[in-house]
Amino acid sequence: MTYEQILIEPVLSEKTNRMREEGKYVFKVDPSATKIQVKEAVRKLFNVHPISCTIMVVGGKPKRVRYKAGYTSSWKKAIVRLPKDEKIALFEGV
Repeated sequence: MTYEQILIEPVLSEKTNRMREEGKYVFKVDPSATKIQVKEAVRKLFNVHPISCTIMVVGGKPKRVRYKAGYTSSWKKAIVRLPKDEKIALFEGV
């Protein structure tokens, strides 16, 4: 699996914007990715040095379309913490 396949997309919300001020960046990652693979992908793609990585599975939410009930897809989320002096330019808009 390549680094581009591990990190699918950044997660942008009000909560993740507040976390960014603390040096934590949130990504949607491949369901089979491990912490070590995510840290290495962030290190290589963004040229930074991650301190830690927390991974969690976000369960699907119940949804309804007319009379039919179902669920949205589950997905895997990674929170990567960086040192105070490093930032990812993709998030900063540079």
